[in-house]
Amino acid sequence: MIRKSLISLIHVAASIQRWNDHIRPWNGFSELDKQAHKMVYAYVLAKCEGDGNYDALKLLEGGIFEFLHRIVLTDIKPPVYHSLMKEKGRQINEWVLNQLEGQIEGLKGDFYGKMRRYLSDPEYAKKEKQILRAAHYYATHWEFEVIYPQNLKTYDIEQVKLEVEKGLDACNTFSGFSKFATNHDLQKFLSLIGKLRYQQRWSRAVRMPQTSVMGHMLIVAILSYMTALECNACAKRLVNNFFGGLFHDIPEVLTRDIVSPVKTSVKGLDDIIKEIEDEQMHKVIYPLVTPEIKKEIEFYTVDEFKSKITIDSAIVQVSSDEINEKYNSDEFLPIDGELIRACDHLSAYMEAYMSIKYGVGSEQIQSGYHNLFQQYENRQIASVDFGQLFDYFRI
Repeated sequence: MIRKSLISLIHVAASIQRWNDHIRPWNGFSELDKQAHKMVYAYVLAKCEGDGNYDALKLLEGGIFEFLHRIVLTDIKPPVYHSLMKEKGRQINEWVLNQLEGQIEGLKGDFYGKMRRYLSDPEYAKKEKQILRAAHYYATHWEFEVIYPQNLKTYDIEQVKLEVEKGLDACNTFSGFSKFATNHDLQKFLSLIGKLRYQQRWSRAVRMPQTSVMGHMLIVAILSYMTALECNACAKRLVNNFFGGLFHDIPEVLTRDIVSPVKTSVKGLDDIIKEIEDEQMHKVIYPLVTPEIKKEIEFYTVDEFKSKITIDSAIVQVSSDEINEKYNSDEFLPIDGELIRACDHLSAYMEAYMSIKYGVGSEQIQSGYHNLFQQYENRQIASVDFGQLFDYFRI
């Protein structure tokens, strides 16, 4: 079962600020946002490398391992971090694993064992590590381009610029890197997605800590993957749940985050919003990506909260319980829209819970918190006890 401490730890990343010794935007520069953007970069870089040339499950799991590793080590400046890892990497990794053991050892799928191997065996997930390293530097470079003009008089800024550029250049170790570097449309797509780092959740409510749509997407992705582990999900199901969670709010870069009370205030309004989102996706997003990426993003964002399988190239809606019973196999390309929706709500519930614990609990936050708890009280989806997950954070 997913432990309370692990869910709490994942959300800690929203409070870890990046570039906090530089002039920077007040929002969009948390560690959570950076890690989320990094995983979208990783997805695109992997697609440039080509299916069959990497393992999608190892890629997303490596991203989660690195995310947890970074949270434990908190806000260490990159030069210091890299120096420490170069000199004492084995000892630091062992310390991180010891810190995390009690929180992740209960996860199924040998999650802890895989993380230990990922951190200790240089040959394990070698290609996936290269892709993730490049994604890390691309996401960092995106941030640096934002803050650089504001920090021209900041001490050592040119040295920081040189280190970021050198780090990115050193990532040219796989064919997908050069393919992405020369594809300006894909770069525009990743830059556009970066705007989700500035779009705040619960936009009509004062809340602590603030979280962005981008950061929320990564939390939903991780929780969707971990709840799928509880179902003993096949590899394709784990991959689809993660990236389904990661991409579920992408249309909001075009429409912004329309809060639920507005969507439900007028009958049929939600359907109209969906039509507008679809129209804008075809007009703005899809022309920037390859046909393969378009097909997958469409799969992840159309009826994103419906559980689906694929039979003879046709997408069929089923329940997650049915996937557990009949279709938990790679050949059906299953995705648990129901789990993704529940994890979406769990993330929103956690956002409200944390704000209330910080002492910032407006009427909207209080109402959202209690409504979500009531919706999932004693509720089970596809063998996952969401009632217990929500009860962990009962006030």
